[in-house]
Amino acid sequence: MRDYNSELSKKTGMPPGTLIHVGDKRVEEPKLTLVEYNGDNLEVHVSQDIDIIKDLEFAEDRKIWINVDGLHQTELIESLGKLFGVHPIVLEDILNTNQRPKTESYEDYIYVTIRTLFYERLENTVNSDQISIILGNNFILSFQEMETDLFKKIRQRMERPAGIIRKRGVDYLTYSLIDSIVDNYYLLLEDIGEEIERLEDELINEPSPATLQNIHELKREMIILRRSLWPLRETIASLQRDESGLIKESTDIYLRDLYDHSIQVIETVETYREMLSGMLDLYLSTVSNRMNEVMKVLTIIATIFIPLTFIAGIYGMNFEYMPELKWEWGYPAVMIFMATMAVIMLYYFKKKTWL
Repeated sequence: MRDYNSELSKKTGMPPGTLIHVGDKRVEEPKLTLVEYNGDNLEVHVSQDIDIIKDLEFAEDRKIWINVDGLHQTELIESLGKLFGVHPIVLEDILNTNQRPKTESYEDYIYVTIRTLFYERLENTVNSDQISIILGNNFILSFQEMETDLFKKIRQRMERPAGIIRKRGVDYLTYSLIDSIVDNYYLLLEDIGEEIERLEDELINEPSPATLQNIHELKREMIILRRSLWPLRETIASLQRDESGLIKESTDIYLRDLYDHSIQVIETVETYREMLSGMLDLYLSTVSNRMNEVMKVLTIIATIFIPLTFIAGIYGMNFEYMPELKWEWGYPAVMIFMATMAVIMLYYFKKKTWL
């Protein structure tokens, strides 16, 4: 994940509500997607100009969903905020892409910010994008850092006239958007789980310094992942407790199910963190055991050669009067004795299961 510390310095000394984009430029030009719908009709308009929204007359019996891909043009975000009466503080939070997941209730709308996460297997990192959602009386505004396929299936479901999204209010569409983000977490955790299994196999079969580095990198990403997901539970709970009337009672049951999913995601993250911590201990134990095996073999070899070296040292002292030096069978006798001693020691070590 990217570091925002240097980017936050842009806002130093600025008054509250100052609109400055904090984050990366993810798209060349922002794209607006306007969806007007009810039970009978569905109209989709795509443009890079906010005039497409200003020129439309919104019918009271139709619901509106405006999605913005790309946040670096602050003028566009400011114009949308004025058009729908969004407070500058909220617009400032939308442009500051370092927000933690949260839900804030205002007089006429609810502001929700949540993070979508993607696992880059080749780089062994987790990338994060901020998604902001504003739920009004008859409209939804959603803001993404870049264009993704995250809401593609929701748009496909909206094309069916008999679909539940077309029949229900914008609060149900808000639930659907958040549910799509949470479902994406399962895909992320599945990819991370496969990587953890691969590291476990590598750790048991042939651990290396690269294995340790991969474990450390993944453990660091899990810490950042936990920080992004831990507030998710309270974010959804705040939607359940909202008393503004924008969340209908019929949507509460879906939010409860979404709350359960958020708990499952958080528990899975905690499980993976514990597994990675255990893998670090396993790596150290494996390396220590391998070192012990090497040292055991070297110690046995050295122990066998100690008496052999002692015997060779005795007959290498070059004294003139040593009886065995003049003996015809002295050399083969000494060699046989040394070999026999080595065999006896090997048998003893094996019997003691030291070998």
